Amino acid sequence: MAWSTGKDSLWALHVARQMGTLEIAGLLTTVTETYQRVSMHAVRDELLDAQASSLRLPVYRVLISSPCSDEQYRVAMREAMGRARDAGVTRIIFGDLFLEDVRAYREERLRGTGIEPVFPLWGSNTRDLAEEMIEAGVQAYVTCLDPRVMPREMAGRAFDRAFLDELPEGVDPCGERGEFHTFVWNSPDFRRPIPVAVGQTVEREGFVFTDVLTRG
Repeated sequence: MAWSTGKDSLWALHVARQMGTLEIAGLLTTVTETYQRVSMHAVRDELLDAQASSLRLPVYRVLISSPCSDEQYRVAMREAMGRARDAGVTRIIFGDLFLEDVRAYREERLRGTGIEPVFPLWGSNTRDLAEEMIEAGVQAYVTCLDPRVMPREMAGRAFDRAFLDELPEGVDPCGERGEFHTFVWNSPDFRRPIPVAVGQTVEREGFVFTDVLTRG
């Protein structure tokens, strides 16, 4: 499972499990080694471990530097896919929704590796999908947003119906174009919620990030 710590990868995992034809071997996550945080979502490494524990799945990290060139990223992912293939993995699940170029990129990169991409959420109506997640009990905080398309004060907000209703026109309800990213702290798939608190919000490299901290 290509795991970002956010709601879309969580729900892709949920749907994949419901299919009943896939055995989930673990979570594959890109971690920026410089900061010890999940790439782009900026989630602390220990919270990634907490999610994996609550899902009863091992987590496999792909470590990258900051900054990281496209070539460095490709090499790191190619090596990760090689290790996965050698361990018997035949498919990797992605939470992508509708961006054709992103899907094509993943398919092209996996071609010839012996690992097939799976897109269980592909083509879903994203407002309906967001509502479905919330109705099912997925609870998450916004950890990153693009201030060019969203108000800065929406960082750190809970991903709930009030948040959806306040999104500016043109922002995808699931943030599929990179408008925002989330960290899931509770879901039907977790054996227990992860106790967290919303921390400091900062602006860095053109994005607004809100820290999520372990509580208790």
